[in-house]
Amino acid sequence: MAGVLVDEQGRVLLAQRPPGKHLAGLWEFPGGKLEAAEAPLDGLMRELHEELGIEASVADPLIQVRWRYGDRDLRLDAWMVRHWQGQPASLEGQALQWCMPVQVDLTQLAPADRPILRALQLPPCCSITPADVPPESFAAWRERLMQAMVAGERLLLLRFPLWPAERVRELAAALQPMARKYGAQLLLSGDVDGARELGEGVGVQLKAQQLMPLCERPLPFTQWVGASCHDATELAHAHQLADFATLSPVAPTATHPGATPLGWPRFQSLVAQASLPVYALGGMSPADKEAARQAGGQGVAGIRGFW
Repeated sequence: MAGVLVDEQGRVLLAQRPPGKHLAGLWEFPGGKLEAAEAPLDGLMRELHEELGIEASVADPLIQVRWRYGDRDLRLDAWMVRHWQGQPASLEGQALQWCMPVQVDLTQLAPADRPILRALQLPPCCSITPADVPPESFAAWRERLMQAMVAGERLLLLRFPLWPAERVRELAAALQPMARKYGAQLLLSGDVDGARELGEGVGVQLKAQQLMPLCERPLPFTQWVGASCHDATELAHAHQLADFATLSPVAPTATHPGATPLGWPRFQSLVAQASLPVYALGGMSPADKEAARQAGGQGVAGIRGFW
């Protein structure tokens, strides 16, 4: 169990693994192992009391991460905790620090805790631009995307298959200053070289056919990597290379009318086996984000329902 304590300023609490322990020196979210037959929430509250001396009674599921350290399998069940009694203190000799999620260096976290941080950093919606936009709509879509960031959109996939790659890169470069101002992330569709060229603030959404041949992350941790997935095999590969995935189609969609929808039960089953934040895609609108959360997802991604 891992407790993601979030204070009134939006900071999260991290604990450093002490000398002599596996992954000593790296930071993690506080928590510990469940005891036999112990309910997850009960175990989390017990661990937070033993480790930090606090009394918490309410928490919400955030993400489950399956990880393998050598010959050891781990299932890390992370819950968000916003209210507790007492001041968190180091009762087991570990160093503690409060920090804003956006300021945490991912390389300083234990590997299994990195998807938890990403789940904290990611918004509940990912907006994808329509595929039928002609190149002459550059100025209009620059304005629409700027307005979207002002309105609160924080993850925007620039998918313009009718445009030359250089034109999409030009649009991303024009949007970068505003994205930095609002803390938004821009993604290029499949264009890893373009993301490398543009640098921090511009990431990539890997297509399924790009994802599977890759054996290492294509961009540094300062640039977001998403993965387009459709089944358990692709999700299992994505968690080694990407920060999040989209899983589709969840519902019938005009974009792929012949595809068989997964439905929410199958989506939930696949997400339960994934080890990274997953957005529901296909027939989604922002109104579906709570249904996606209830099914274990990060939120929803979409095209027609978002513009």
